Amino acid sequence: MLTPSAPSRSAATAGTDNIGPDEARRLRVAIVSDAAPERNGVGAYYSDLAEHLKGVGARVEITSPRFHAGNWYGGLAVPLPGDPTQRFLFPSPALIRHRIERIAPTAVIVPTPGPFGMVGMHYAKRFGARLVVGFHTHFERLTELNNHWRLFGMAAQTYLTTCNRKLFHEADLVLANSPEMIDVARRMGARNPGLMGTPIPKHFLDAPARPLRPGIGKVLFAGRLAPEKNLGTVVDAAAALPALEFVIAGDGPLRGWIEAQAARLPNLTYVGWAKRRRILPLIDDADVLVLPSRVESFGTIALEAMARGRLVVVSAACGILSWDLLSRGLFQMRSDEPLSAALGRLCALDHALLERKAEIARTAAHELNERNLQHWLRVLLHGELRGLDQHTA
Repeated sequence: MLTPSAPSRSAATAGTDNIGPDEARRLRVAIVSDAAPERNGVGAYYSDLAEHLKGVGARVEITSPRFHAGNWYGGLAVPLPGDPTQRFLFPSPALIRHRIERIAPTAVIVPTPGPFGMVGMHYAKRFGARLVVGFHTHFERLTELNNHWRLFGMAAQTYLTTCNRKLFHEADLVLANSPEMIDVARRMGARNPGLMGTPIPKHFLDAPARPLRPGIGKVLFAGRLAPEKNLGTVVDAAAALPALEFVIAGDGPLRGWIEAQAARLPNLTYVGWAKRRRILPLIDDADVLVLPSRVESFGTIALEAMARGRLVVVSAACGILSWDLLSRGLFQMRSDEPLSAALGRLCALDHALLERKAEIARTAAHELNERNLQHWLRVLLHGELRGLDQHTA
């Protein structure tokens, strides 16, 4: 519900079991992913994780497709049916083998069940590296909401399910970012499923946060423009609340529809797909970030906005709410509530309460980031087969 919550008591993030730079320098990690670093949340997750691991001395190399200046690189690119903004790339196995051999990894992370991920799994086992699988996307649930996913047909569903099952069988540990996704992984055969936190870009943490403005004036949605994001309620909120300015950033199959709505509504602006370096100023310039998704395994953009001390409104479908530490810094939409009503209740709250909520959010985001980094270090260095506890005292 949209009420301010009490400040969280700090969970210990610096304990006797913390791994320091001297130990971390022994770590060599290969991340092999089908997700380009700049194109979606999965790509962003491992780009941020690599940045933090390198920051404590580990050697990390990411092998994935690349997207630059409108072009895809890294393999034979095939457009996804119904979504021209995405590509399915078939890599050169020899190139992946060369990059893995070059780093001689002690651990390999595979976060996707596509061709890159499957080749990465093969070479991880061949070279005797610890294999950790990240499980981020519930493809079956997406199929229920996306007509363009249905165009894949039974063949695509069979492929994704088969590849995920193979990854889960071979993995030393499967990590997901919400309890719901852990349950899905377990049903698909994961032997050691556990919870992982979500890293935050270092500059989001290091740069001073901009104080909240006295009143709420600008609302931001940033993410993939797809049916599961429930963008209709964002457009409806813009129509119902003409005194607020709404900004939408992203790309996806609904881009044309969003462009048409922005042309129709004077208080709705579409800024297109934003590279990661543009996300921070977009967040800082907003008063509220909204994530009203119908399906959202976690909600990385919500965590990033928390790290910047922004107010964040999320739907009950967002996995970020399952984290006790983080939920205290979030505003949750009520069941079957339009976003306009949630924003209306938010605008009616006292400014001092909103400032306190933003402070709680920023503190919680910093704390989770450190806990998550230490968890990944224990997994990758010591083979810890446990997930991160999302509950705090």
